[in-house]
Amino acid sequence: MVKFGAIARKIFGSSNDRRIRAYQPRIDAINALEPELAGLSDAELAARTVQFREQIAGGTKLDDLLVPAFATVREAARRAIGLRPFDVQLIGGMILNENAIAEMKTGEGKTLVATLPVYLNALSGNGVHVVTVNDYLARRDAEWMSRIYGFLGLTTGIITHGMDDNERREAYACDITYATNNELGFDYLRDNMKYDRAQMVQRGHNYAIVDEVDSILVDEARTPLIISGPLDDRSELYNSIDALIQKLEPEDYEIDEKQRSATFTESGTEKLEAMLAEADMLKGESLYDVENVAVVHHINNALKAHRLFTRDKDYIVRNDEIVIIDEFTGRMMPGRRYSEGQHQALEAKEGVKIQPENQTLASITFQNYFRMYSKLGGMTGTASTEAEEFGDIYGLEVVEVPTNVPIARIDEDDEVYRTVEEKYQAIIDDIKQSRAKKQPVLVGTTSIEKSEILADLLRKAGVEDFKVLNARYHEQEAYIVSQAGVPGAVTIATNMAGRGTDIQLGGNVDMRIAQELGDMPEGPEREEKEKLIRADIKALKDEALAAGGLYVLATERHESRRIDNQLRGRSGRQGDPGRSKFFLSLQDDLMRIFGSERMDGMLKTLGLKDGEPIIHPWINKALERAQKKVEARNFDIRKNLLKFDDVMNDQRKVVFEQRKELMDAESISETIEDMRHEVVDGLVKLHIPERAYAEQWNVADLKKDVQAYLNLDLPIEQWAAEEGIAEDDIHTRILEAADKHARERAERFGPEVVNYVEKSIVLQTLDHLWREHLVNLDHLRSVVGFRGYAQRDPLQEYKSEAFELFQALLANLRQAVMTQLMRVEIVREAATTPEPELPEGMEAHHIDASTGDDEFARTDFEMANRIVAPEDRDPEDPSTWGKVGRNEPCPCGSGKKYKHCHGAF
Repeated sequence: MVKFGAIARKIFGSSNDRRIRAYQPRIDAINALEPELAGLSDAELAARTVQFREQIAGGTKLDDLLVPAFATVREAARRAIGLRPFDVQLIGGMILNENAIAEMKTGEGKTLVATLPVYLNALSGNGVHVVTVNDYLARRDAEWMSRIYGFLGLTTGIITHGMDDNERREAYACDITYATNNELGFDYLRDNMKYDRAQMVQRGHNYAIVDEVDSILVDEARTPLIISGPLDDRSELYNSIDALIQKLEPEDYEIDEKQRSATFTESGTEKLEAMLAEADMLKGESLYDVENVAVVHHINNALKAHRLFTRDKDYIVRNDEIVIIDEFTGRMMPGRRYSEGQHQALEAKEGVKIQPENQTLASITFQNYFRMYSKLGGMTGTASTEAEEFGDIYGLEVVEVPTNVPIARIDEDDEVYRTVEEKYQAIIDDIKQSRAKKQPVLVGTTSIEKSEILADLLRKAGVEDFKVLNARYHEQEAYIVSQAGVPGAVTIATNMAGRGTDIQLGGNVDMRIAQELGDMPEGPEREEKEKLIRADIKALKDEALAAGGLYVLATERHESRRIDNQLRGRSGRQGDPGRSKFFLSLQDDLMRIFGSERMDGMLKTLGLKDGEPIIHPWINKALERAQKKVEARNFDIRKNLLKFDDVMNDQRKVVFEQRKELMDAESISETIEDMRHEVVDGLVKLHIPERAYAEQWNVADLKKDVQAYLNLDLPIEQWAAEEGIAEDDIHTRILEAADKHARERAERFGPEVVNYVEKSIVLQTLDHLWREHLVNLDHLRSVVGFRGYAQRDPLQEYKSEAFELFQALLANLRQAVMTQLMRVEIVREAATTPEPELPEGMEAHHIDASTGDDEFARTDFEMANRIVAPEDRDPEDPSTWGKVGRNEPCPCGSGKKYKHCHGAF
């Protein structure tokens, strides 16, 4: 069977080959239009955009315009930026237009490829988002490609960190908007916290192209985007729970130090229930009733604080604060806090001041954000190893696009050493040899820490002239990476450093000109200097080619084959020669997965000497199998996380859609009337059970609740005492009284004022309850895993209890809205009613899954709009600039105006 499949592939080609061949007729059609379009004037070429838009308005489908639109962009690109897309780039553009991922090798021109489907889809007028991994690439690509879009009459916007809402709204209103995945996600969340449709900045999710799609939709999608704000002071709760935990005996709980988990035994649970009931902290009868989710969460945290966290090992107490100690480095980490109340539990344990806990105000995963787009495309150099995940979660097929010129890079077998020390010695020797023959070397490491270790070892070995990159300063890194192809250059980089920038042999002409000539005015002197730079780079390129091209030397295998392939792919662009090799040791993380101790013993027996490597294709295959296992495990983890998040996502969609409907409605009086009637229905059902005798009615509590929720003092006891009165009669009388009261208030204040007040109260109450609901879901999520011990599926338990909590949210919403609306008094003297405001102290967070660092820690959304004195701005840190005027000098020190530099589109 296997043989037959292999023979069939040789005869007919793989399914990928067949798909690529299917694009040929359209490529021929685009090429056939080239002479005709080349003969048009610039104005005639630009006018085609208007013609296309008229055709779409007349009912023509976008895909029917693909051939003429792509041909138009190709000609515009040639005129505007001097680049003509190759046929393989046209194929990439067609794949991106089909809800698929185009896998294109490094240096194949993905940035230009995106312009083809972007232009086509922007013709509809519904907006297109181009998603990049950092602000630098968003700015660079937008500035570069806007020349093509502008040439064809389309507008380009850019969203970067630090922009205010008005600037964001303008950028989203453009035909094409470049932005990072974080900015897009946070804008979506913030939009759904606004109280007026006009305040929202995004205008929908029509079509997005995600650059570095594997990085954004796989690596960064392991953690959600979160907007949080401080909770009310709950010190008393933490201290009360801490006091209870101290009364427990060792037989009341079980500790698993390996899993860092603590669980209560049956006797412990009974003891806690009794103590909580005595302290009036238990709702219902059982500790594990859904109403007690938050209490259970805090109790678990308190138990962990006492039994799993050790003072002076996991944390220290300093200046009345708990300071975390990093378990790997042993360093103190001031400013970092454990999440979800764990830090507060430690503060209660040690008796220091309890800092307010941060509450999740809104959150979303990238999976659920990007699945909102009607159409989605992605591009990267490495996606095929994650094809199953892209298909399963996003419905995106991965298609490999052939290179324009065959790849000439030589990928050598891995060298495996017994110890890390031997490995590093071999790496240093290899780097010295490559430098001696003037071959440029890119050294890939898996972390910043390992980059610095290698840099120290190189200095000790007498190698001084090298650069270290670590994915922290994107703009400087882009320049350093662009020059990593200079003969004899040694560049140490983490996998993420300098993404999106080609390594060209001899160096990058445009970047060197920008760096060395800066703002030198146009003229003969500049032209002469440009000519010298170009000649120098040509000579350097010839030298690098003679030395064998770029050598990618990797110091370790990553747990994902995709990351290794990314690193390899930096060498051998556009048919250049090059080579790659991985240096490993039996002490590397991945090697330990499949028993390096046994292998170490076996190698000693076989007589392997110190410093001698094992080199064999079988080792590569064994490593790939290990990587596949790790990839499969990580995919399962992400899939499982997504199943839980999907439960919240369904509820999030309901709440966010409801908010939009409320904001868009001219009047919500019918909704309010329905709420009022449902509250009355609920109160009557609660206190007058169906088919119950009159003497069984709880009339006193019904009267009390009608007073509490509807602000009505009704003679319900007298009604109930009437001869032959039925429950329906009481229901009708309460309903009529409530409607009459609401009518009178509406007449007194006027329909416009009442409508405004109703909207404000409903939206604010909904937001408040939704935030509490998110906290409850977080707490439920953290404890629901224990249901597995009782042979119950945690996911099903989570679904059913989350549904109950959501039903409770809706019931609470009706009651809370009625309680306020039936009491609210409107002061007519106020000239303008202040708009409801977003909570103070809001912060955005996205944890980098690979490093644990928070990319947005302590980022208050007001920071972008504050006024900062020029002397207080750090040129290298845009987050310190505050609001910069469009015509002010750019704080980065370039000498240009802000609008032409960091504020440029």
